[in-house]
Amino acid sequence: MKKVSFFQSIRWKIIAIMILLLLLAIQVIGAYFAQRLETDLKQSFEESIDERLNVLNYNVREAFTKDRTETEDGITLEQEIASVVAFYGQDDDYSRLQIVDRQFRIVGTNTETTDVGKLVSGESRVRSVIMSGTPIRSIERNPATGERHLVRIIPITSNEDESLGAIYLEASMEDVYSQLQSINQIFLNGTLIAIVISALVGILVAQAITKPITEMRQQAKVMAEGDFSQKVNVYGVDEIGQLAHTFNEMKERIKVANLITEEERRKLSSILSNMSDGVISTDEQGEITLMNEPAMVLLGQSFEQLKGRSLFEVLNIDESTVDILEMQDSGSITIDMSDDEQFFLLKANFTFVLDEYERFSGLITVLSDVTEEEKVERERREFVSNVSHELRTPLTTMRSYLEALTDGAWENKDIAPQFLEVTQNETERMIRLVNDLLQLSKMDHKEMDMLKERVNVIPFFHHVLDRFEMNKEETVRIDRTIPKDSIFLWLDKDKIIQVIDNIMSNALKYSPPEGVIRFRVTKERNRIKVMIQDQGPGIPPDKLDKIFDRFYRADRARSRQLGGTGLGLAIAREIIQNHHGQIWAESEESKGTKVFFTLPLIARKRGVS
Repeated sequence: MKKVSFFQSIRWKIIAIMILLLLLAIQVIGAYFAQRLETDLKQSFEESIDERLNVLNYNVREAFTKDRTETEDGITLEQEIASVVAFYGQDDDYSRLQIVDRQFRIVGTNTETTDVGKLVSGESRVRSVIMSGTPIRSIERNPATGERHLVRIIPITSNEDESLGAIYLEASMEDVYSQLQSINQIFLNGTLIAIVISALVGILVAQAITKPITEMRQQAKVMAEGDFSQKVNVYGVDEIGQLAHTFNEMKERIKVANLITEEERRKLSSILSNMSDGVISTDEQGEITLMNEPAMVLLGQSFEQLKGRSLFEVLNIDESTVDILEMQDSGSITIDMSDDEQFFLLKANFTFVLDEYERFSGLITVLSDVTEEEKVERERREFVSNVSHELRTPLTTMRSYLEALTDGAWENKDIAPQFLEVTQNETERMIRLVNDLLQLSKMDHKEMDMLKERVNVIPFFHHVLDRFEMNKEETVRIDRTIPKDSIFLWLDKDKIIQVIDNIMSNALKYSPPEGVIRFRVTKERNRIKVMIQDQGPGIPPDKLDKIFDRFYRADRARSRQLGGTGLGLAIAREIIQNHHGQIWAESEESKGTKVFFTLPLIARKRGVS
């Protein structure tokens, strides 16, 4: 075999790689260090400038706002500004400092005192800051000297945000950049020394790898072609000798692994062929590698047709909108495989396949036909259209007012029109409530329309509770805690009435004789919170999170006796969520239940009262 030259040998490659890796590491660290150092130095410099500017701004503002008609010292604004500049505005970094009033006149400077009283010229930015009140910050280079300066223009405003003028400052940053240059030079010298040392270390390391490498390379090529009949010769007990032993052990283990893999493959094939659910296996790219007979039946295609195709394409799953991680956490997803002729739904359960290093290597997908289950669920939802639970409150209200009219209130010309108007309103609302029973099916498809308007909820809540005061059982009292100030919200009045009706109806049903229902409204930072509390039997903790589910009843026997359908709180939750609010419940057994819901306040524009 031809002798390998030094520059073709592995020793040279090791030395070169070590130098390149070290150089790369140093360059990355150096770039990061230089960038962070520059950022920190600039930030420290600017913070120092800003702190001194704040002190200067405060004293200048005091000078501007000082009432000179009541003082007898005869000190003018320019004189006082000059003393402030002399005390707070003298610094080696300040190349130029000017105090400008709102007439754009220079009233103070740290350079030419002859500029005092003159209009600012060529500094349109100062004028814009005075007029807009927006500060300006920039780093600029002096075209004449080449020096870099930090330019800060900040407005001077009174306590009432009235513009009084501006402060113009140029601060030299050459000291900062000089420090950066010195540190970079030191870092460069250190880099050169490190490269020389790494080259010497690389030579020593490369010399430790000797002649057996060539033979081991040839044997490795034979093994790579699948021939495990030969063994690697062992020449010593050093690291290379241990590597030869490892090669020989690997050969034996691969033989055993191949036998075990084949046996497991046969077992897996038997299990898959006898399963009733469809099973699909994919590789790390999501391409189908294995599937059983039930999966072929469910998908209507053979394995030969689907092999190598993407699982997401076959199941009509959009990879851009569905996260596989979330699908595994949630347990399963339902896939609509329907066509114009047949309604067909599949439930897919996904499980990750991980290799021995906990890396993702594929998916196992189990498919089940859930078409009939979905049909049963749809029939259950249709029951909503026949429920009369939500009609009881308006009917009771109408009965109360009609009974009052029948008992003689119709003869009172002042009260009778009001009672008739309420009866008419309740009739119309009852019609709307009948239509609202179809809300749940519309909510499932995000088709519910909200007719929101600006409403003062204080009289609105009182009006809703007044209806219950007339309709409630005489032994139950409603305790109201409602603010007196007006609170305006955007809401659909009918929908919120429906929410309160549902919650209050439950509270009335479960309240004991002589009980108290508390209705409390509190205003928080950006929302209002409504609490309705009863003194009923309460709800067990394990059932509390389920009371807002459709058709759920905490006490099924009593709910049936009282005519409940299990839809009231589910409808309330959907309505509150469509108002961008929240609804929840708190309860202790034998201590009653609190139902809370929130509604967002109307956002106010800044500066508008």
